[in-house]
Amino acid sequence: MNIDMKGKKVIVTGGSTGIGREVVKIFAENQAKVAIFDVNNEEGMDLTNELNKQSLDIRYWNVDVRDSNQVSGGVLAATQWLEGIDILINLAGVLQGASLEIDEFPDEIWDSVISINLTGSYLMSKHVGSLMKKQKSGTIILTSSGAGVLGSSSSFAYGSSKGGVHGLSLVLEDKLSKYGIRVHDILPGSVDTPLKNAQIETTRDITGNETEYSKIKKVLANPKGVANIIYFMCSDEASLLKGSIRTA
Repeated sequence: MNIDMKGKKVIVTGGSTGIGREVVKIFAENQAKVAIFDVNNEEGMDLTNELNKQSLDIRYWNVDVRDSNQVSGGVLAATQWLEGIDILINLAGVLQGASLEIDEFPDEIWDSVISINLTGSYLMSKHVGSLMKKQKSGTIILTSSGAGVLGSSSSFAYGSSKGGVHGLSLVLEDKLSKYGIRVHDILPGSVDTPLKNAQIETTRDITGNETEYSKIKKVLANPKGVANIIYFMCSDEASLLKGSIRTA
């Protein structure tokens, strides 16, 4: 199947590393115009410069998705540069507090994870969705997880935040479909990303279980494979797709 993304106008949050980095690359390499939102400035600028050298259309904005003013300003600036918006892929997220018991869980970690993962998803959907409603078209991809949706999690905050993102995607799908906007959440499994690697290393440090750590490292999925799935989800060929998509 030849999926044409030439000229598509895309915002990717969390686009500097992990799955987001591979998403940015596949869209850019297929002639989409991509705005990266992230707070990892060094990685974000390195990726932008790398792709710009290939004459690909990329720009980077430092946007903290927890901050409504930064999100609204970033969306305004990016959509002016993009000259519109077709696709939002919200991959910005953190996993903190792995393997901590509920009575030991720091309130500040709870607040941080919920604000980035859930509030960030809400704010990005709010400000991009407003523009998509006016044009009566668009695709929004949010990132939930099997954690908090299909089962438990290593972190109370992470599982709760991703369950919330899943719920948000269901409400958005219901409310925005009448405007021609498709909304999905993707549930990546164990993927070889900085976020996942930090989590399993933290668990190893707490439990001392080197054997389990080695087993998990061997089965981590390639983030490029997840990026390929997201690329299809955003295409016109996926127009009949509904709801949540689970990956390895």
